[in-house]
Amino acid sequence: MVTIKELPRDEYIELGHAACAGCGATIAIRHALKALGGNTILTVPACCMSVIQGLFPKNALHLPVLNTAFETAGAAASGIAAGLKFMGKDKDINVMAWAGDGGTYDIGIQALSGAAERQTNFIYTCYNNESYGNTGQQRSGATPYGAFSTTTPIIGKQEHRKPMARIMAEHGIPYTASISAAYPRLVFETYSKAKDVVGTRFIEVHAMCPTGWRCATWDSVKFGKLAVETGVWIMWEKEGDEWRFLGLSKRIAEGKIKRKPLMDYLKPQGRFRTLIKDPERVKEFERGINREWEILKKRVGC
Repeated sequence: MVTIKELPRDEYIELGHAACAGCGATIAIRHALKALGGNTILTVPACCMSVIQGLFPKNALHLPVLNTAFETAGAAASGIAAGLKFMGKDKDINVMAWAGDGGTYDIGIQALSGAAERQTNFIYTCYNNESYGNTGQQRSGATPYGAFSTTTPIIGKQEHRKPMARIMAEHGIPYTASISAAYPRLVFETYSKAKDVVGTRFIEVHAMCPTGWRCATWDSVKFGKLAVETGVWIMWEKEGDEWRFLGLSKRIAEGKIKRKPLMDYLKPQGRFRTLIKDPERVKEFERGINREWEILKKRVGC
């Protein structure tokens, strides 16, 4: 793994951006852009990042940014990639869509799936803060089972989240990864690898959101790591036809360390305050996690 000293000192996101304190998406994009460099064009649909980057006419990113409608990240990135190919610049400039889970799991999946089927040459990032964070924390397809949202306010969401990264991997694209913003060096390494791959690349980043998760801003990274340590979030990648676990998830899958108790993650977060009162629903939450582990272990072959 790259050391902290080896990380590039170049910064592509300025101080004074509009992110909330403790925002995991901002940690992730900072290190993703360190890997991709300044020869990158970004397209951002309606999401938190639309505001974080700064409202028109200002922009906190040292990159060209195309802001688009909620459902169009995949289409916009496809158009940029086609234009660069026509100009003969497709090998020199990286194209990346940076979208939230609402604009990926739900509203934007159609354009994204079409682009992946065509093997369009761009990187698509879903920073997953597990709700529609920019519009008031409504439930999305990525919201965990039992979690509070403003559209599931009484007993929380009743469905398990959609396995979006696996769905994209099954498109047969050359590179897919599921990582966490709580591990910035792994973020840097993942994008460094994706940069050299040709075709559609999909990276999902678990992005801590103290506002939506109802936890202290200074505990943001702590909860990102707890998600991995308890097995709630699994880090893995698929390169070509080879699946593999990454980071701490690899050590958990190999039995080298045990997952921390699930309640260490659930209890301190206000969004799970109703869920944790019902032992049967906690068991259902854990059942969903275990099912995902078993599926991925079969893919990896362990």
